[in-house]
Amino acid sequence: MVTTWWSPQFNALLGSLVVAAGAWLAWDSFSLWGIVLVAGAVAGLLLWQGRTIAMVWAWTTLLIGLESLAWPIVTMVQVRSVTTEPTDDQMGTILSAVLTGLFSAIFWITFSYGLFKRIGQPLVVSSPDVPISDSAVSHVEPPQQNKIAPSSSRSDRRRRRT
Repeated sequence: MVTTWWSPQFNALLGSLVVAAGAWLAWDSFSLWGIVLVAGAVAGLLLWQGRTIAMVWAWTTLLIGLESLAWPIVTMVQVRSVTTEPTDDQMGTILSAVLTGLFSAIFWITFSYGLFKRIGQPLVVSSPDVPISDSAVSHVEPPQQNKIAPSSSRSDRRRRRT
């Protein structure tokens, strides 16, 4: 089987490399074998879950978001393992990691949510040759309620019901 650039398998390989690069950036102390292990585990997950290219990248962006969320925690643990009382410079590093990590985590997880939501919807293909008619567009109108004029009598209301 020839793997082309649009196949889910090739995109799973690319996605695993992106997630492994993110892990390497988040954890500075990862060895080469640790990065290979992360890339292999992520590639296995993406091959297992990613039946389409969109599904592969939805999972990839979710994993990037989770890495971004873990980055401030890893930074705090690394600073705490070096010293019991962080310096002002280390506190600035922690603050920068928290703000950047939370912002990126929110972005990537939201982006992933949008991809997963889009995958769940049916594909709508529109051709420029086919005009969209008014009957193709459905309008939702509120239900009509029988409003009775305040000046009507009871006998008028009974006649209207029958």
